[in-house]
Amino acid sequence: MPADPQRSVISEPPRGSGTSAVEVRRSSRRNRTVSAYREGDRTIVLIPARMSEAEEQRWVTVMLDKLAAQESRKLLGDAELAERAERLSAQCFGGRARPTSVRWVTNQNTRWGSCTPAEGSIRLSHRLQGMPEYVVDYVLVHELAHLLVPGHGPRFWRLLEAYPKTERARGYLEGVVAAERLPHLPAAREE
Repeated sequence: MPADPQRSVISEPPRGSGTSAVEVRRSSRRNRTVSAYREGDRTIVLIPARMSEAEEQRWVTVMLDKLAAQESRKLLGDAELAERAERLSAQCFGGRARPTSVRWVTNQNTRWGSCTPAEGSIRLSHRLQGMPEYVVDYVLVHELAHLLVPGHGPRFWRLLEAYPKTERARGYLEGVVAAERLPHLPAAREE
């Protein structure tokens, strides 16, 4: 069986793309689809072998923009997090939960969030960044509820019923915790 003719080109990315190198992999097995992903500080763009150089350059730009947009949506800043908390407090608690600060922290590796009711501060683990919005919102609602009820008693859990995706988000987080406990096997590389 003859080898699949592939060409891999590594080049400098367009300015402002945020990556140090772009690797374009051409494949004769790929007919129409173009895809891209990050691998360390490199972006890999997979394209059909028949594409012209001009099409390749256009698709590299399109895919870099698409990846950057996806990544920026995933990473909310502290200000956006505080706005979400305010919106969720209004939706779930009639605006009664009013945090004085809401921010991401990197020192919470065993919990998803924490709240200090006396100070009105809420902190979310950086591990939530990139998770689905409904999961981040659930953790925010959970911590907002602590501003109203400090413990985890029946009154606290009744408050959380106001968030419609509580069970789904809890299941997602339980799955993440379970996956972290699995043995890490080397990832299969697709080429």
